[in-house]
Amino acid sequence: MDLRFRAGGMGLLALSALLLIACARQAAAPERGWHPFLPGADAFGSQSGFDLRTLNEAFAGENGRILARDGRFIHEKSGKSVRFWAVNGPPESIKEPGELRRAARFLAKYGVNLVRIHHGYFDEDGAVVPARVQQTLEVVDAMKEAGIYTHLSIYFPLWIRPKPGTPWLDGYDGRKHPFAALFFNADFQNQYRAWWKALLTTPSARTGRRLIDEPAVMGAELQNEDSFFFWTFSEQNIPDPQLRMLERQFGDWLARRHGSVEAALRHWGGARMPRDNPSAGRAAFRPLWAMFNEKTPRDQETAAFLLETQRRFYRETYAYLRRLGFKGLITCSNWTTASPEVLGPLEKLTYTEGDFMDRHGYFDCSPKGEFSEWSIRDGQTYLDRSALRFDPPESGKPRLFAHPAMDPHYAGLPSMISETTWTRPNRFRSEAPLFLASYGALQDSDAIVHFAFDGARWEVKPNFWMQPWTLCSPAMLGQFPAAALIYRQGLVAPGDVLADLSLRVEDLLALKGTPLPQDAALDELRMKDVPLAPPGGRRPGLIDPLIHFAGRTRVRFADGPSRVADLRPFVDRAGQKVRSTHGQLRLDYGRGALVIDAPAAQGASGNLAALGTVRTADLTISSSMDLGHVVAVSLDGRPLEKSGRILLQVMSEEQNTGFATEAAERGRRRIRSIGRDPWQVRAMEGVVRFRRADASRLRVTALDHGGRPAGDAGTAAEIRLRPATLYYLLRSGG
Repeated sequence: MDLRFRAGGMGLLALSALLLIACARQAAAPERGWHPFLPGADAFGSQSGFDLRTLNEAFAGENGRILARDGRFIHEKSGKSVRFWAVNGPPESIKEPGELRRAARFLAKYGVNLVRIHHGYFDEDGAVVPARVQQTLEVVDAMKEAGIYTHLSIYFPLWIRPKPGTPWLDGYDGRKHPFAALFFNADFQNQYRAWWKALLTTPSARTGRRLIDEPAVMGAELQNEDSFFFWTFSEQNIPDPQLRMLERQFGDWLARRHGSVEAALRHWGGARMPRDNPSAGRAAFRPLWAMFNEKTPRDQETAAFLLETQRRFYRETYAYLRRLGFKGLITCSNWTTASPEVLGPLEKLTYTEGDFMDRHGYFDCSPKGEFSEWSIRDGQTYLDRSALRFDPPESGKPRLFAHPAMDPHYAGLPSMISETTWTRPNRFRSEAPLFLASYGALQDSDAIVHFAFDGARWEVKPNFWMQPWTLCSPAMLGQFPAAALIYRQGLVAPGDVLADLSLRVEDLLALKGTPLPQDAALDELRMKDVPLAPPGGRRPGLIDPLIHFAGRTRVRFADGPSRVADLRPFVDRAGQKVRSTHGQLRLDYGRGALVIDAPAAQGASGNLAALGTVRTADLTISSSMDLGHVVAVSLDGRPLEKSGRILLQVMSEEQNTGFATEAAERGRRRIRSIGRDPWQVRAMEGVVRFRRADASRLRVTALDHGGRPAGDAGTAAEIRLRPATLYYLLRSGG
């Protein structure tokens, strides 16, 4: 425990409190059928059986900047491709340089090689806050030392509510967020660019280095979660002075096409909107629902104007950062739309102004109750949902085939998911790491950024509420070692390309849409921005979304032929199974289980009891766990049949100590107590047998929760899983 003495009585009181908490965690009695998760002090290097620090460079940027080439991220000097197994973070509460370095080293141990630093650098008046800039300089430096790159995200509309009289955002009242204003308001754009300039060009007070010169800065994100094509673009959200500004820009655009706004209205058949004002040169905007459902000539031209305006902002901001001297990669945004089928491809098209594509995707537990979109509290209800079964957000509804792992690749650019998680207290949360790693590798995704790293101390974060995204937990970060190896080293191979689509821009502007929509997977914080029942369902003729669990998909914005493979060899709807094109992944979504059977990674995840005895190429797994995850991964790069060093990783599910629920309506659970520290892990059970000829000579060492050796566990011929052991190290030759 890294305790710092401070002068004065308050320092001693704080120290005493920390010691009491630590003692309480260590003394926690196991709950029936559960075991406390207590990793203790960090074990690094040779002290740990799975320290993955060696996967990273000696320091981030050792091989130059990260470039985007041929649809991949590569190292500038070596040309070697790299995938990023990443986290959002660290939390702003970690400030002291020594603690930052400890957190960075901790993340590297668990296989992380990128952090997304996601917060603003401005106060409530929009002025730059120098202390925040300096703190980010310290974070970048600490992560660099551990071989971890950084990705900068500096603007999110929810971070600001412009006050009355704000000169660069006229008309706001201190309650509304400036949705969409960044696309069209030049004064706001100048203010926003000042934030970038301050962050990128301010020297570190300690080292003198600037982020603009730092190859450890992998990328910059122009804005987070905003779009002309999302529900927040509406008259209700945009103050009149701002809306007039945009309507005038639309009117000027129409005048260039038709001669005047009046002529445009005649061309559209004469129908008018209440806010149309031809004499003032202004044209109004129809609601998005009308646009993507009715698709009138007016709607089509509106879509063209919005597309051009959004693209121009991204293109000009990209050029500004380049003029400033920024040499890292740039991505535009990561948002969904009001219609993934019709408006979604237009949104993606605007992102081609950047160097790579980005998106977000959450799998939530449908929480309900006051403040449930951002906190867990007594009295709230939730639903235990399995992603492996494609459970819907409401009990009794049809399966929902929309998940974060579905990743079409657009325009030949690398693909990142910069926010994803399974929110708690969903008992199926432990599915997430292997699910994302396996299918991210199958689809050749380039970066998976988990939300959100909240500190390196494995805390439940007890209070009168807890956050739903906690990442430093046994079910999530505790499963990173095997998951990071599968994903970063490609232990599951990319699948074949099963859909190669050409989308004509003319057709997209005619609002014809795409047969391969990337459906929304919103976190609860943004669900409130969506109408209660957004109209419009999936139309006939769409590609089966299960294609993403069989192989890869590509989309180009160009004329040309499209190709979609016959999915029948891989997708068995009647049997509720999907097999990857190379056979390394077998998903039984009827029973909620995944089998991994690749040369260097093998195991099973989900309802192991329903699978019975699982046979892969080199091992068998038998377990009565209805929610368990057992996977063996090579640590020396060789196939499991020849590897001399193997990590066997096991997980069940996690729970807070004292967490209590009761049955609620429609299959939901009501929280009676959110619980306290420490984490608990449900007792694990099963037998794993390696079928190698030398299995009886392959020694097995049980590791404790921190990765330290904790005793002999026999040989690989038969490994009886221990109730509280998450990791086993298998080694040949003694």
